[in-house]
Amino acid sequence: MLPFLIVLIAVLLTALYLAKRANLARREKYLESYSFHRVIDNKLAQKYPQLTAQQRDLVLQGLRDYFLMCLKAKRKWVSMPSQAVDEAWHTFILSTHLYANFCRRGFGYFLHHTPAEAMPSATLAQDGIKRAWRLACARERISPRNPQKLPLIFALDGMLKIPDGFTYSLHCTEKSASRNGGVYCASDIGCASGCFGDAGSDAAGCGGDGGGCSGGCGGD
Repeated sequence: MLPFLIVLIAVLLTALYLAKRANLARREKYLESYSFHRVIDNKLAQKYPQLTAQQRDLVLQGLRDYFLMCLKAKRKWVSMPSQAVDEAWHTFILSTHLYANFCRRGFGYFLHHTPAEAMPSATLAQDGIKRAWRLACARERISPRNPQKLPLIFALDGMLKIPDGFTYSLHCTEKSASRNGGVYCASDIGCASGCFGDAGSDAAGCGGDGGGCSGGCGGD
């Protein structure tokens, strides 16, 4: 009887694991293929009239990347590294019914937005930006310790010259502080040395001031 129960439990656990993987794959596919409402693009055009249609498409790709990062984070805090993408997210949230349905299908819960100034602690903000870095790097197959380029969501504000945006530098001099002249050091966030933990883990093991984020996501 006991061997039968062990086998049964193993079968049930395997089935549960496979079901969770399939569910995650469905949600990821939904987020990858989701078409954002044109009102978001219109709002971006009003907010940043200097951006071309192609550049606004990059911002929307950054928003898609961010949502996929939040899905991978499994409800752990993920800070927002881009002001332009944050603006697009704000506009999306205002379409309350549309956004709620998107969250239900994409995450299975309502994805909240919390401004940086409302974060419970500086430590949470630091963890959030480090996690955002690791997840963004993992998505684009970039080494978080020795990146050869910035992930899109970290590169956008500087590339598009967003006013009051967050600009990141791949490599900072030894004399540079974590932020120098409005430029954040990606090497500080990404743990140039002594970094451990996977993309979604809480283990950061590195320095950095947690700057360069305008808010973050968290589930119910």
